[in-house]
Parts: sequence; C-alpha cells; structure tokens
Amino acid sequence: MTDDTQTPPGNPTPVTRLLIVDDEPLHLQALGDVLGEQGYAVDLAADAREALELLRRGPYDLLLTDLDMPGLNGLALLREAAMLDPLLVSVMMTGKASVSSAVEAMQAGAIDYIVKPFKLATALPVLKRAVEIGVLRRRRNELEERVAHQMEELRQANRDLESFARSVSHDLRAPLHVIAGFTSLVLQRHAGQLDPTALHFLERVRAAAGQMGQLIDGLLSLSRLGRQALHIVDVDVAAMAREVAAMADDSGARHGAEITVSPTLPVVQADPVLLRQVIFNLVSNACKFSSRSDSPKVWIECDADASPVVFRVRDNGAGFEASQARELFEPFHRLHSADDFPGIGLGLSIVHRIVTRHGGRVWAESSPGEGATFHFTLAAPAQPVKADRQAG
Repeated sequence: MTDDTQTPPGNPTPVTRLLIVDDEPLHLQALGDVLGEQGYAVDLAADAREALELLRRGPYDLLLTDLDMPGLNGLALLREAAMLDPLLVSVMMTGKASVSSAVEAMQAGAIDYIVKPFKLATALPVLKRAVEIGVLRRRRNELEERVAHQMEELRQANRDLESFARSVSHDLRAPLHVIAGFTSLVLQRHAGQLDPTALHFLERVRAAAGQMGQLIDGLLSLSRLGRQALHIVDVDVAAMAREVAAMADDSGARHGAEITVSPTLPVVQADPVLLRQVIFNLVSNACKFSSRSDSPKVWIECDADASPVVFRVRDNGAGFEASQARELFEPFHRLHSADDFPGIGLGLSIVHRIVTRHGGRVWAESSPGEGATFHFTLAAPAQPVKADRQAG
C-alpha cells in the first residue's frame, strides 16, 4: 500500500469496526495505522485463526483480509467468518490480478477485492462502499426480523380471535336459545292469559333474540373472511345472479321487487361461494331499500368494456346522500332507522371484505329518493360472453 495525499472525501464514522488480516507484519501495521487515521476502529490479526478468535468475541462492520496466507487462506477465512456472522461484509486483498481470483473471492462471500500493492485513494472508495452495503444488510435484516415478529404476532392474534369467536358464539348462543325458547313457550301456552301489552313485550323479546342471533352470525362471518382461503375458479356471473334472484325469492329477501339480470354478465375467476355472498348481499340490500317504491325494481348489470369489468347492482329505492357513500361499508353503520329498514348493518361490510380479498374495490352512488347503485370490480380479467348466451 502507498499513501496518497489526494484522498477522497467522506471518511467512515468512528463506530465503524474494521478487522484487517495479513501475514505480512509490516504491511498489516502500516495498513492499520493509515486506516485508523481515516476514522476506522481497527483491529489487526496476523492469520486466519487469530481473526476468527476476534470475530467470535464481538461483531465487526468490515473484514479486510489477504488472500494468500499460511494455514487457512483468505477464502477459507471468509467462509468461516460468514458462519459466525452472516451479515459481515468482506473485502479481499490479493496480489493476483486475475478474473479467476476475483471470482473465487466473490464466491467465498467477498463483495469486492483490491489488488496489491494499492494506493489509499483506490482502497478507500472500496471500503466505504463495503461499509454502506453492510449497513444496508443489517437494516434489511432488522426489517425482516421485525416483519417476521409482527407476522407471528398477527398469526397469534388471528388464533386468539378465532378462539374468541368460537367462545363468543357458544357463550352467547346458549342464553339466547334459552331466551328464545322460553319466550316461544310462554307465547304458545299462555298467550290467552296475557293482556295485549304483555304479549307485545314478549314479541319484542323474541324479535330481539332473533336479531341477536343474526348479529352473532354476521360477526362470525366477518371474522372468518380474513382467514378463509380463496378457491379461485371460473364463475359464470350471469348464471350465479339468476340463482341469487331465486334465493332472494325463496328467503323472502326480494320484498316484491322485480329483479332483472343482464345476459352480458361475463365469466370471471373468483371464489364462487364468496362471490355469491357479494351478489346476494347487494341484491337483498337493493330489494330491501326499494321495497317502499310503488314498483320496486333491481338490476344486476356490468360495464363489460371496462378493464377490469365493473359490476353493478342498482335499484329505484330510498337512496342516500352521496356524502355518506364511504360510510356504508363500515361495520354496524346504518343510514336509515332499523324501524324503517330492519337489519344489523354488516351486509355491506362483508361485501367490502370479500371484494378486497379478491383484489377489487367496491363503491356506491346515490341521491335521496332516486335509488342507489353499488359497483364492484374483481382483479382477475373476465372472459368474453358467448354469443349464444347473449342471444338467450
């Protein structure tokens, strides 16, 4: 190594610990003195064994080692050092300015090499870059460990949530069954002995128990959606929408509304069980809020030319203020009184959770008294609609 008065700016910080390994005492001491003056905290080792002992005692930011040394050479030292500290960055010094020696050094774990003899102005940028790489390595490792720790905390939280949901389901359902069961028995066996006010109170109790049961079911469904694995297959949305319309009729969710299914609804890749839940929730919501119209109507449509395809469920019902559209998808949020339009306020939250899990988005547009339109997309591309289905 030779000194050079034209040294580049940007000395390392005093906390940068550097271990230099060289079997040539004079070169080792000179290199240690010069790099110490450059701001490195330097330790010296005359051979690989001594270097490994120093590495075992504490961490270093940078290892600078000669290639040719008696006993363990520089390549063997790099491999041993990597086992002691996988994040350690190393630079090789070699008198063999060849491609093969450079390749050997890199394969052993060095990030760069310096050909001896070298000038300080040549070595400093190499060492500075090595230190920066070491800092990035350790920061990345810290982030990965933090992410791993947070992921484990999240998994544990999910396990706790699942356990809690099971417990809540069991512990809440048991007294609800008792309340609903005995209320029904009183109404069946003793209705004739009760005055109208008492009968009204008991009916309210039974209705409240039923609503509580629906609330428990909704909460459990919402909690499971974050953990349930998606089963992605091709889904004929038009056929599924017709099935949903029939389900709404059978379950009483239609409320007398006329449901029109567009034949241009495409085939998409989605989880069929969850997508059916999305369409059913949106359709039943549209039927409920259009039930007070003179001629309630619900349409299930799409913008097939959009990319991705935008699906729509619209109605001619009560509608809502446009400023309230974002609040609709929050759990338990209601824009209308439960006396006017009954429900527990979880249906649209479930829609939002399912659509988001599919990589899509959902939004709503409306004006009071002018009906509402709910749009949603899915991340997977849709397949073209067959001509025969359009004709049908």
